[in-house]
Amino acid sequence: MKVVFMGTPEFALEALKALSTEHEILAVYTKEPKISGRGNKLVKTPIHIWAESHGVEVRTPKTLRQEEEQKKFAALNADIAVVAAYGLILPRPILDAYPLGCINIHASLLPRWRGAAPIQRCIEAGDKKSGVTIMQVAEGLDTGDMLMKGEVTITPQTTGGDLHDKLAQLGAELVVKTLNNIDKIIPEKQDDALSCYAAKVEKEESNIDFMMPAAQLCRKIMAFSPYPAIFFEHNGERFKILRANLAKNENIPTGNVLQKGLQLFIGASDGAIEITEIQRQGKKAMSTVELLRGYQF
Repeated sequence: MKVVFMGTPEFALEALKALSTEHEILAVYTKEPKISGRGNKLVKTPIHIWAESHGVEVRTPKTLRQEEEQKKFAALNADIAVVAAYGLILPRPILDAYPLGCINIHASLLPRWRGAAPIQRCIEAGDKKSGVTIMQVAEGLDTGDMLMKGEVTITPQTTGGDLHDKLAQLGAELVVKTLNNIDKIIPEKQDDALSCYAAKVEKEESNIDFMMPAAQLCRKIMAFSPYPAIFFEHNGERFKILRANLAKNENIPTGNVLQKGLQLFIGASDGAIEITEIQRQGKKAMSTVELLRGYQF
């Protein structure tokens, strides 16, 4: 099958790799390189880098709303477009350009968690499971018909990074399976009454809120690890909390960061959490035990 792939971050990369082994990738669409880092260098997306290294045409339009870009897209004469966290709105002429339309790899069990940050929001909300939905792209926000689903379990030890990697792999497997069985799949409508919105993660959410209940704070720490990561400051330095557990039988005053030997605790509004993995500003991530052997709070 002739495929145009549209994606940007690491999440999309596993799907692109998997599709390339069984189908013909005519071109990839990805966000344009952006200036980043101390040297103000142009940094290409993971999809861009992979496609270039494998001789696949790369396109980085700023928008797909212009008629000229829509004609270029249609001229590829693909059978289908596969979308995974692309980052641009797909107008109707793009959705209708190919015989099989556009399908999307969405990192949630739709209709739950439509929107930009389903991975973080499901952990933050305390969901016991997540998954991937392969869906037909429609003009609404993640409202298209569902083609295939797969589930994964969320435990108290699951971070946003852990779930991201599992869903990226699952999405790759499911999208290949979907394309290979596209003529046999009966699309399923979503029940809008069951939907909820996964709002984009804002930077200000990373600043620790000591007034949260301990269980809620612990879930948020795990959801936002490793990025953007919940942090607190001590002696003018920023410390990112990467993993934490609920601490039983620890009476830590709300808002306090308290060291006990090689353990580190934070007092929330109704209890305490223990930090088990941490990252000191400018340093690598490490276990709290390792940090406390050389740093005192």
